[in-house]
Amino acid sequence: MTQASQSSATQPPSAKELSKTVVFATSGLGGMLGWAMVHPANTLAVRMNLAAAAGRKFSFSGMIAESGWMGLYDGLSAGVMRQVFYASSRFGLFETFRDKLHEIRGKTDFTSRVVVGALTGGIAAYISCPMEVAVVRMSNDSTLPKEDRRNYKNVVDTTVRIAKEEGIAAFWQGSNPFVARAMLVGVFQVATLDQFKDLYADMLKQQKNSISNVFCAAMSSGLIYSLATMPLEACKNRMASQKPDPRTGELPYKTIVQTLTKIAGKEGFMSLYNGFLPYYVRCGGHTVAMFIIVQMLRDAYTASM
Repeated sequence: MTQASQSSATQPPSAKELSKTVVFATSGLGGMLGWAMVHPANTLAVRMNLAAAAGRKFSFSGMIAESGWMGLYDGLSAGVMRQVFYASSRFGLFETFRDKLHEIRGKTDFTSRVVVGALTGGIAAYISCPMEVAVVRMSNDSTLPKEDRRNYKNVVDTTVRIAKEEGIAAFWQGSNPFVARAMLVGVFQVATLDQFKDLYADMLKQQKNSISNVFCAAMSSGLIYSLATMPLEACKNRMASQKPDPRTGELPYKTIVQTLTKIAGKEGFMSLYNGFLPYYVRCGGHTVAMFIIVQMLRDAYTASM
């Protein structure tokens, strides 16, 4: 075991010096600011994925001609609002649970980070699922045929209409793949980020939690989690945006396994990775932006104390 890893396993995490209010607040604010930077990439990923689901060929130039450049920001309000719940609870709970487990076990190792990352990721996803449904629908609505559009105006209009027209349960359509994806994100983004910080501090002689250390760790964890979670992202997008069959009244996608099997069987396994490039830009970019902003906010807060 490396010296950095030994230090990590035996010493309480540095974030423990901060109050939980600061931990949650900086996590949420970092997530919101980071999302504002990468939302256009998310819009592209959603539209490319759902265009393939509808048997249409996605055209970036056609999308810009129809919706304009600002169409890339469709659903931004819902995306930022989602981070209020998702980023603050996912990262904040991770550090809280990690620190508590450290007190109990006397160490923080990779196994602890994986378990805590998966648990807190799932909790955060379930809390923020209503905003995730709003993001998917608002991001893709303008690309649908006119007769299929819902014509949502903003995040408030979207949430009110979904509740009235489809019932509260509709906010959790696609919650299973979203929660499963978030658990993987908790492992591959949050937990591996923590581990990569130790690795690069040892290998590259970086100061842990410095901007360069966070950047290198975030780039690595972002790539890994993008590859691992894209199939579940495809499932979530289709389940969140689906409509009942007009003849039978049944939804085409019901469970994670059924959705994955149906997509791979009809369209091929690689169709689950339609829109991967913008998805990676979104995931990697948000990972980098969020954690660097979080670190800068915490450094500024610590310096002001």
